[in-house]
Amino acid sequence: MPKTGGSSKKKALASAAPRQENGGWKRGLAVFDFVLRLGALGAALGAAAAMGTSDETLPFFTQFFQFEASYDDLPTFQFFLVAMGIVGGYLVLSLPFSIVCIVRSTAVGIRLLLIILDTVALTLATSAAGAAAAIVYLAHSGNSGTNWLAICDQFGDFCQKVSGAVVGSFIAVFLMMFLILLSAFAIRKSH
Repeated sequence: MPKTGGSSKKKALASAAPRQENGGWKRGLAVFDFVLRLGALGAALGAAAAMGTSDETLPFFTQFFQFEASYDDLPTFQFFLVAMGIVGGYLVLSLPFSIVCIVRSTAVGIRLLLIILDTVALTLATSAAGAAAAIVYLAHSGNSGTNWLAICDQFGDFCQKVSGAVVGSFIAVFLMMFLILLSAFAIRKSH
């Protein structure tokens, strides 16, 4: 009889060790999720700030006749700015949920909610980045078939800023894709 009591204690200790180890693994994933969210937040807000401050005026012969390029001249860039602002706002609001996942590493419901909302934010960020990339390509290369001239020869600073904004948005898109995969992996490992 003492042997069964001793072996049941050993079994309890043996079964508790993997749980604790599994909880540490999930906690590490949750911390990495938080860090990735901060990185995506920085990239999204940096892209929005770069786009929002992109304007350039070319001096001409007189003060009254000048050429200007600004993000608000193109609806695609306006959409980009609003979309990246929304994505950045969502990422700020998702940080407390990510902290809850660190504290309670077994919280599957919160991770599932984050996957759904991350997918919506990823879709918005991808559409904004893709649309802005097309306009930036036209600004750099032009289109001879439609008589659209490349403007980056004249508006170099403007093109540099909007190109940087597009690159930042694609960094945010990549980090958000990785966030979704990470959350899906964490949910899969919990079952």
